[in-house]
Amino acid sequence: MKVLMTEYLRIDLDDENWECRVCDHVVGPARGNYKEGLLVHHRDPADIHPPVIDRDKYRFTFCPDGDWVNILEFYCPNCGTQMEVEYALPGHAPLYDMEVDLDALKEQWSHREEMLEPSTGPDVSVDRHQHNH
Repeated sequence: MKVLMTEYLRIDLDDENWECRVCDHVVGPARGNYKEGLLVHHRDPADIHPPVIDRDKYRFTFCPDGDWVNILEFYCPNCGTQMEVEYALPGHAPLYDMEVDLDALKEQWSHREEMLEPSTGPDVSVDRHQHNH
């Protein structure tokens, strides 16, 4: 059985692997950090957040300082789908943001039907024109 974890990641409970939901590529063991099986692109912060004011005149330009922050983009090595983006401190390992209790997940899903697509909840939009006290 496969369990949807994010928009682009799922876990195959039978094989205990992370998989790309776009191309079915096996990213790596589900008992580890999925990011270890992805391609990483280190972006220059100025590419994402260009300076708002002149760098020649001002020290602070509203652009993150590359000496203080890394922008890491993670991609599926098979189809190139972007899986995650994180802002990290230079010199630190990528975040281990999803540590899954695989045994508990297997137990939980042993009583459920597999979901091939995410479900959406009921429409709970609020009509703001019907305000009353």
